[in-house]
Amino acid sequence: MKTTWKDIAPVPTSQEFLDIVLSRTQRRLPTQIRSGFAITRIRAFYTRKVKYTAETFTEKLTAILDGFPRLQDIHPFHKDLLNTLYDADHFRIALGQLSTAKHLIETVARDYVRLLKYGQHLFQCKQLKRAALGRMATICKRLKDPLLYLEQVRQHLGRLPSIDPNTRTLLICGYPNVGKSSFLKGISRADVDVQPYAFTTKSLFVGHFDYKMLRFQAIDTPGILDHPLEEMNTIEMQSITAIAHLRSAILYFMDLSEQCGYSVSAQIDLFNSIKPLFANKLVFVVINKIDLMKPEDLDAETQERLQGMQKSGEVEILQLSCTTTEGLMNVRNAACDRLLAIRNSEKLKAGTNNSGEPTGRLGELLRRIHVAQPMGGIVREVYIPDAVKNRVKYDKEDPNRRKLERDIEEEEGGAGVYNINLKKNYLLEDDDWKNDKIPEVVNGQNVYDFIDPDIDSKLADLEAEEERLEAEGYYDESDSLEDASDVEIAEKAEAIRTKRQLIRNDARLKKNMKGRAALPRHAVKKPLSKMQSHFAEIGLDTDAISTRARAQSRGRSVARGRSVADTDAMDIDTPRTASQRAKSRGRSQSTNRRDDGVTGGVRNPHAKEMADRLQKLSQRKMNRMARQGEADRHVPESRPKHLLAGKRGMGKTQRR
Repeated sequence: MKTTWKDIAPVPTSQEFLDIVLSRTQRRLPTQIRSGFAITRIRAFYTRKVKYTAETFTEKLTAILDGFPRLQDIHPFHKDLLNTLYDADHFRIALGQLSTAKHLIETVARDYVRLLKYGQHLFQCKQLKRAALGRMATICKRLKDPLLYLEQVRQHLGRLPSIDPNTRTLLICGYPNVGKSSFLKGISRADVDVQPYAFTTKSLFVGHFDYKMLRFQAIDTPGILDHPLEEMNTIEMQSITAIAHLRSAILYFMDLSEQCGYSVSAQIDLFNSIKPLFANKLVFVVINKIDLMKPEDLDAETQERLQGMQKSGEVEILQLSCTTTEGLMNVRNAACDRLLAIRNSEKLKAGTNNSGEPTGRLGELLRRIHVAQPMGGIVREVYIPDAVKNRVKYDKEDPNRRKLERDIEEEEGGAGVYNINLKKNYLLEDDDWKNDKIPEVVNGQNVYDFIDPDIDSKLADLEAEEERLEAEGYYDESDSLEDASDVEIAEKAEAIRTKRQLIRNDARLKKNMKGRAALPRHAVKKPLSKMQSHFAEIGLDTDAISTRARAQSRGRSVARGRSVADTDAMDIDTPRTASQRAKSRGRSQSTNRRDDGVTGGVRNPHAKEMADRLQKLSQRKMNRMARQGEADRHVPESRPKHLLAGKRGMGKTQRR
């Protein structure tokens, strides 16, 4: 259950609320529209503005409503504390006004969206949008007082201590200036203001401490005066709320020296007045300032009344002095011990069923325990064997002690040398069998299959039965296809399955290729002889194609006007110079000028090696950059539209 309110978001004022919503609408939505646009686009533009503004209002109001606690969902202590501090009726009214405003804004948005569907032109749609946002702003401005009240409540809630109503708690109460805050400061780490005048504590203070590895919380309440509840102020009602609703140990502090300004008789009367709030609680009367006045120093009548407080119920009287810290920790420990004992007993009981049996943790534990009794009324007495009774307690110093496995290990050389024999404690008919190896196969049969003496006869019967079933045709295929139509159907089904598998394979191959060529370029080329043989098979003449292919393979002729016949007549074996060979190369063929010394390449082998090294060094950077080179066409966007379009400029923005 929620016990801290520090995570409630701040509540803005009505003007801040309006600025937040309208600014968000202006920033998140497009701001440019023209009369030349289609009317459907204009309607959608202003409809979106109205809807988005209403959604933002609803979202912000819902966040505020969800942030504050709902009185029906929290612990009664927190509910009454909120009622005491802020008046629950005012709190409900403020939250109700926010909820009503949220529904009104949704209604306004719904009405104006309906009107915007029938807008005829830009001016009409714009005026409807302005009217809708104006009505929403008017509703928001009317929330000025509720938002201001809720922000004050949030700030005060954030300053309240975090109190867990269900944990182990010590509740300190009593008249003002009797030493409650001093006791809390002495037993915990709470930074409580301690002053020598009354009503120093005006609200609840919480301190935490550890006792027996458990966390306790101690609550210091403001001082209470002895008058009716109707006359108590807000400060005193906080103490009454804590006493009434918290499961805790009550520490009622008294000052017998009367330095607090109130007599002992008045303090006893206050205890009797608030005693009905102590029902079903652990109560301690703590006598403070015993360094000034002890109970033994009181007159007889006052002592009798003080003892009467102890007789009124299970009340225990403790004594301490916060000034000298005498008995300070004894009081704390005694209260914690009693509180732990009561809480544990309540957990064990936790109610009973109709038959009176416990149903809590004790009942669950008893249901798990089952004591088995002999049948037939036989009574079996407890028996302890004599060997157990006479067994001598193990003593390492006794020379006649029984040997443990550790002792044998030390005698045999220690760890790493001694190897324990796990078979020495086997209980067998013959002790010589302990170290025998268990056979796995005996007479060709597996020992772990539990050898059956009749297994051979059973196997022979099984084989005879199999031969008989085969002779009778039991295993013959019963669904043989005798009809021709069945055979045709089976063939078609097989063809469909094959075609489906081929389609799957093609799709898988296409997916794996990722747009690449199915065959490499060198595999696409076909030799001339294969083409000639294929054309000869289909009855086509390939002389002209062969002549053209040979001419292209030899390269272009030196003279452009030379015919194919002249080229064929030319002696192919005639030696040519390097320049002639260069001129006869086809345009598609490239030349490595670095190796070709005739065309201005590198003639020195050392210079060629240096050129190769420089080429690799220049390529290394491009390889690191994912092989991005000069051939990669990438033009960066100088003015990206998504970063520059729709920005607000200086001046009025009413046109938007």
